[in-house]
Amino acid sequence: MANIFSSLKNAYTLFKSVDFKKLEELSKKVDLPKIMDSVSNLDDTQLQGLMKMIGTPHKKRELPPIDGDFYHLGDEALKDEDRALQLKVRAFLEREVKPIVNKYWLRAEFPFELIPKIAELNICGLTYEGYGCPNKSNLMEGMLAMEMARIDTSISTFFGVQSGLAMGSIYLLGSEAQKQEWLPDMQQLKLIGAFGLTEPEVGSGVAGGLTTTAKRQGSKWILNGQKKWIGNSTFSDVTIIWARDLDDNEVKGFLVRKGTKGFSVEKMQDKMALRIVQNGLITLTNCEVDEEDRLQNANSFKDTAKVLKMTRAGVAWQAVGCARGAYESALSYTRTRKQFGKPIASYQLIQNHLVEMLSNLTAMQTLCFRLSQLQDQNLLTDEHASLAKVFCSMRTRDVVSRAREVMGGNGILLEYDVARFVADAEAIYSYEGTKEINTLIVGRAITGFSAFV
Repeated sequence: MANIFSSLKNAYTLFKSVDFKKLEELSKKVDLPKIMDSVSNLDDTQLQGLMKMIGTPHKKRELPPIDGDFYHLGDEALKDEDRALQLKVRAFLEREVKPIVNKYWLRAEFPFELIPKIAELNICGLTYEGYGCPNKSNLMEGMLAMEMARIDTSISTFFGVQSGLAMGSIYLLGSEAQKQEWLPDMQQLKLIGAFGLTEPEVGSGVAGGLTTTAKRQGSKWILNGQKKWIGNSTFSDVTIIWARDLDDNEVKGFLVRKGTKGFSVEKMQDKMALRIVQNGLITLTNCEVDEEDRLQNANSFKDTAKVLKMTRAGVAWQAVGCARGAYESALSYTRTRKQFGKPIASYQLIQNHLVEMLSNLTAMQTLCFRLSQLQDQNLLTDEHASLAKVFCSMRTRDVVSRAREVMGGNGILLEYDVARFVADAEAIYSYEGTKEINTLIVGRAITGFSAFV
């Protein structure tokens, strides 16, 4: 009798808990007896799994932070003061650059309003001593190049031309008078510089094929020729022009001031990459430059190469930044984009792509970290810089490709940023020496044979 009352009590409790209206609606959609039969045949483990699946939703999962510095190089390598500067620059880029960069990239225009704001960071000419420059480490400079490219490679390129190629040419190869005249104002971005080496028919092979000429006539030099792809040149106050001396056949450098007669610049149009960078086609027609504006310590292409060795390391760091920006954008997207009821980041194939991206990115970071150490120890060679540029620019291509892939169709929309990184990676792959040129530099170093033609 007790068992009967107990059963009736359980049945009553069950009936009270059942919503018969919902049960009726459910019976119209599914075979209830069949479901009840199937459920009754489940073992305890299967039942627990079923209840877990249909049970009360868990609290929102706290996800790990999105950080492309997986080996914590920034935390471990930089002094507290330098780490604070890195984070200050990062905050500036997030606040001032990221919200506007897609708009300017799409219109192929430069955000000139950013120049005085960048100047306030006091990071131009970062590694130089004197002339108002901060005299920081090359590692610090590399980290900042990465931070800029992480948000936008065009802004990073503008800065690299100003601080590295233009100021670096004067710092390494100029006379003391030239340094005093140009470097303090360039450091404050009151004067903008450009670097004219590449030509319409001569790209990475300028060492043996430079066609722009220089002829000395008394106290002046007459320059003739063209330069192509020259960043910042449409608005620069001074452009470093590299030309071959017709008398001794050696490459020399010249400081060509804005407004110099015989110097004209045409903005290059319809680029698919680095659209914010204002690249110019420069034409020099009997352009007169005073002897005092010749870089006094630039007497051959070996001197030009000193500048390229320094800046090529910076381009490797830019590649890291471009890859990091794409990786972090893709990771953020996959954690919020849902398919079949859950974030696509929870699927195996997506995680495989993300880990491949992070592996490449981390390898690039650690290689560049060692490269900057060599630079700070005055042990950097041309082949060191070239190997880093080759490896990082190739791996960046792979990272941005995978970032675009995990984002599906949205990967080609500017609003998600990755499309911009994909396009800009193509420019990084080519400038500061193509893969082939840098490969031959490394090949010559390891074999002892030059394969240059």
